[in-house]
Amino acid sequence: MKDLAEKTLDSKEIFNGKVLHILHDTVELPDGNTAMREIVLHPGGVCIAALSEDDELYFVEQFRYPYKEVVLELPAGKLEKGSTVLDNGKRELMEETGCTGYSFTSLGQLYPSTGYTNEIIHLYACRVKSQGEQQPDEDEFLNVRKIPMKKAVEMVLNNQLPDAKSQVAILKLDALLRLGKI
Repeated sequence: MKDLAEKTLDSKEIFNGKVLHILHDTVELPDGNTAMREIVLHPGGVCIAALSEDDELYFVEQFRYPYKEVVLELPAGKLEKGSTVLDNGKRELMEETGCTGYSFTSLGQLYPSTGYTNEIIHLYACRVKSQGEQQPDEDEFLNVRKIPMKKAVEMVLNNQLPDAKSQVAILKLDALLRLGKI
């Protein structure tokens, strides 16, 4: 097996923002040559597939500025320091949908774009205990929708849910439900 690791020779900060930190690195390749890498550092995120007792998933609709459209996706958010990944997920679920969950199960991790970012999205499933009022961030405007699990799977397969984290969480949850593991 070849050693595929690249060695960082130089790293320059290009941008340091509220969410993203961008680096311009020079690396040594396995063959000794050098190359440039642009890296977007991200604190990571968490996504929750929250299932009602009637097997309906809670979704949020929100305008996603980079795409200039309203996107239907599972509740999710950026990880904040000082809390566990799961606590971040519970907070996001409450803020975005007003739901409190129980029986949280890890669905693993997702690398959304391995070519330029170190972002890791942690996926969880849970059952919903209760639903109250949303508590969105001041710059967050969301509509909550409930969609039957079977319909959500069909939407993924019919390319009606373009959000990657939602697709993966829905299909993993469906598989685990079918196997009787959740």
